[in-house]
Amino acid sequence: MEIHVKVNGVEYQHEVEPRLLLVHYLRDVLRLTGTHIGCETSVCGSCTIHVDGKASKSCNMLAVQVDGCEVLTIEGLAMKDELHPLQEAFRDNHGLQCGFCTAGMIMTAADFLNELSDLSKESIQDALKGNLCRCTGYHNIVKSIMQAAEKMKEVPV
Repeated sequence: MEIHVKVNGVEYQHEVEPRLLLVHYLRDVLRLTGTHIGCETSVCGSCTIHVDGKASKSCNMLAVQVDGCEVLTIEGLAMKDELHPLQEAFRDNHGLQCGFCTAGMIMTAADFLNELSDLSKESIQDALKGNLCRCTGYHNIVKSIMQAAEKMKEVPV
């Protein structure tokens, strides 16, 4: 089946198997390996991307489901040569250790912060319920998101 999709601002057209998972399309066809394959059951969140501006788990979506859509991966989040405020904050606050969950955490947080109405430790923890980290204990992840939110208020992204 042929799909047309815009990924990180670039238009693509490919013939894909109808059963090809979106995460495999991104990693194997487009070579965008920042989106990780974790549990493949949508539990861990390491495969989180944005589809038409909403956080989505690419391990339980088929590539054909994004035909005609806009997809944003962690590789497309940075603005030209500058890191996105979330990427900076994760770096500055040690919001990552092994890094496996980081892209999914950042993409989930980016969606959450775009729809922000109430920023609190609890609201961030609630937003991250679909993302698992085995290394950090989440403290520095929450701290990173809080820092990025403050910066994004000053300079909207």
